[in-house]
Amino acid sequence: MEVDSEMHEPAANANEKDEIMQSMENLQIEEPAPGFKRKPVIIIVVGMAGSGKTSFMNRLVCHSQATNLRGYVINLDPAVMTLPFGANIDIRDTVAYKEVMKQFNLGPNGGILTSLNLFATKFDEVVSVVERRADQLDYVLVDTPGQIEIFTWSASGSIITEAFASTFPTVITYVVDTPRSQSPATFMSNMLYACSILYKTRLPLVLAFNKTDVAQHQFALEWMEDFEVFHAALESDQSYTSTLTRSLSLVLDEFYKNLKSVGVSALTGAGMNDFFKVIEDSAKEYMETYKVDLDKRRSEKERLEEDRRRENMEKLRKDMEKSQGETVVLSTGLKDKGAGSKTMEELEEEDEEDEEDEYEQSSQEEEDMIDDEDAVVNRFSL
Repeated sequence: MEVDSEMHEPAANANEKDEIMQSMENLQIEEPAPGFKRKPVIIIVVGMAGSGKTSFMNRLVCHSQATNLRGYVINLDPAVMTLPFGANIDIRDTVAYKEVMKQFNLGPNGGILTSLNLFATKFDEVVSVVERRADQLDYVLVDTPGQIEIFTWSASGSIITEAFASTFPTVITYVVDTPRSQSPATFMSNMLYACSILYKTRLPLVLAFNKTDVAQHQFALEWMEDFEVFHAALESDQSYTSTLTRSLSLVLDEFYKNLKSVGVSALTGAGMNDFFKVIEDSAKEYMETYKVDLDKRRSEKERLEEDRRRENMEKLRKDMEKSQGETVVLSTGLKDKGAGSKTMEELEEEDEEDEEDEYEQSSQEEEDMIDDEDAVVNRFSL
């Protein structure tokens, strides 16, 4: 029996190795771009103010530590006073939010936006730090400012998102306040914002319905799967808002089909395992779909830049052949076309002649005025 068990163990190990190799081959969708890292997965957490975004981040950090997931935390909110979790990279260590407000005479939102812009100028160093630790990490958790529009609709937010997405698999997590979304109008507002984030970032989006310990998110899933159920919830309201919401639900029906959602509780930790499973599926979707589109857009941008550079060089070559090494005068369009072919010396001579003519004309006018005054004086004396 011992011999049989020893014989079965190598066979079991071989089967496990075959399964691991097969799963790794499935992940190899295509040849990665130079400098691209398959691990870790970047999770950028965004959400409306009051949706429990920071508490959700804290629960993600606690869950990763409890399940031995190797995580790395980045805080991008310069205005937060205290964080319930420790951050490996904190924007507050680089940019002083209150000093920015005082120096540039800005309000709270302007101070946050300017601080984020200043931090984005050195964000390549943040990506380099994560790259050096890429083999030791499973996830990178990124907390964003509470004012969602400052990150999603600013140039600095786009720079940070694209910097991550061009190097690692990146997933956007949109935190939804489930109890407040029980109102159909509020639910539709959240879905519209989620749709705008999806098409703005062009990255996989996961809806995290937070606070399921207060209200379950099943109603939201039903509204997303069957628009007739959502219309039934709007029957009691006949205002213009409900009519607009009913029309928008038909428009977003296709959007719901490709959207991943999960119910979580930042207080109790419910749904965390399901959340990380959805993140893994989104990372695979990123490699299959979004990564290809990102490479295509990058190559198209490089091609346009190369065409523009080639066009400028060709224009410069033609100008040099036409001038044959002579001084070229740039025409401002203020003079005749023939003036463009004149040299600088001719233009200077013409300017001097114009000045002399103006001086002679003014001298003649002064002499005429003196003669007129003499005539007036003579008449008066006579």
